[in-house]
Amino acid sequence: GGGGFGGGGGDTPTLFYSRRIGLFQGRTVPIAGGGRLTGRVGRYSLGFINIHSDESATLGARGTNFTVARVRRDILRRSSIGVLATRRSLREQGVGANDAYGVDATFGFFDDLTINAYWAGTRTNGSTAEGSSYRGQFDYAGDRYGLQLERLVIDRGFNPEVGFVRRTDMEKNFAQARFSPRPANSRIVRKYSGIGGITYIQNTDGRLESRDLDGEFGIEFQNSDRVALSYNHQYEFLPVPFRIAPGVTLPVGGYTFAFARGSYTFGTHRRMSGGVAVEQGSFYSGDRTAVSVSAGRVEVTPRFSLQPTVSINRVTLPEGDFTTRLLGSRITYTMTPLMFVSALVQHNSTAGALAANVRLRWEYQPGSELFVVYNEQRDTREIISPSLVNRAFVAKINRLLRF
Repeated sequence: GGGGFGGGGGDTPTLFYSRRIGLFQGRTVPIAGGGRLTGRVGRYSLGFINIHSDESATLGARGTNFTVARVRRDILRRSSIGVLATRRSLREQGVGANDAYGVDATFGFFDDLTINAYWAGTRTNGSTAEGSSYRGQFDYAGDRYGLQLERLVIDRGFNPEVGFVRRTDMEKNFAQARFSPRPANSRIVRKYSGIGGITYIQNTDGRLESRDLDGEFGIEFQNSDRVALSYNHQYEFLPVPFRIAPGVTLPVGGYTFAFARGSYTFGTHRRMSGGVAVEQGSFYSGDRTAVSVSAGRVEVTPRFSLQPTVSINRVTLPEGDFTTRLLGSRITYTMTPLMFVSALVQHNSTAGALAANVRLRWEYQPGSELFVVYNEQRDTREIISPSLVNRAFVAKINRLLRF
C-alpha cells in the first residue's frame, strides 16, 4: 500500500494510495493490466504508473484507468522538491474523471531541523466539486529540546480518488514542545522527558470541532525500558448523531472529557518486548477504562516470532454501556533472509469480525519479488457456525529491470 506525498498519518491526506487500485466499494475487482516505471536520473527521482481495472457485473463496477506520475528533485544537502499528478478515468461514485495534482517540498537543515510543505488540488469533470489542501510543518528534533508546529487545511470539496483523505472541511493547528534532559551520572535513568501539546481543529466556517490539550512525563531507563504518565483534556463536537457501538448512539452536541494514562514499554532488545497501558477517565457523556498491549513482540526462536495486540475498552454512558475487545497477533516465520510467511489474525468484538491475512514474500532476485496472499473474514455473531463474509486469493510477481 505505497503512498504519494502528503501522507503523514493522522488527518493529513495522501494524493496516491496504491490500495485504491483494484478495489470497488471495498471489494476486489480484477486487474486487466498495467505497468510501473521507477528510477533515478541524476538528482531526479521518477515514477509512473498506469493500470486498468476490469469491469465487474456482480459489483456494478466499470472498467477504470488509473494514472500516476511523480517527479522529485534533490536540492541542497538534505532537501527536495517535487510534483505529483493522478487521474482516475471514472469516479467510484458517479460519472466523470477525477484529477489530483500538487507540489511538495522538504528542507533539512543541520541535523535536527526539518521543514515540510505541500499544496494540492483536485478536480472532477462534470462536477462543480473542486477543492485544495495545504500543509506547513516545522520540526526541531534536538536531543534536549524539541518543537513541532503544523498548519493543515483541507477544503470541503477536496477529493483525491486515487488517494486517501480521512476528513475534509477542516483547519488544523498543532503545537508541541519537549524538554528531555539526560542526568549526568545515573546508572538507572538514561533520560527524562516532559512533553506538552495542543491540537485545535475547526471547520472552514470557523466552528470549533475538536481541541486536545495533552501533557506527558516519561523516564527512559538505561536498559531501554520506559515508563510514562500522561493526561489529556479534550473537546469534541458531534454535528450528527454518532453511533459509537451497536445500540448506543450519542446525540448532537459538544462534549468535554479528560483521562489519565499510565504505560510501561519494554525495550526491543528483550525476547519479549512491547508496551502495556492503562487508561481511566471521562469519555463523552460518561466514563471509560481501557487496557492495551501494543507493539508487542515475542521471539520464540530466531526465525519464529509473535506480535500480539490487545485492546479492551469498558465504556459507561447514559445512552448505554458497552465493552469493545480487539485481539490479534501477527505470526511470522522466516525461512531464509529472502523468504518469509506472515499471518495477521484479528478479532473485533464490536464488528463481530474475525479476519485473517496470510502472506508469502519471496525476493527471488534483488528487487524482484513474488507475493502470495490469502484473505478471509467471517462474521462471529453467528456463534455456532461463523459465516463467510469474504475470501480472496492473490498472487503478484514483479521483476526489476535495470537500465
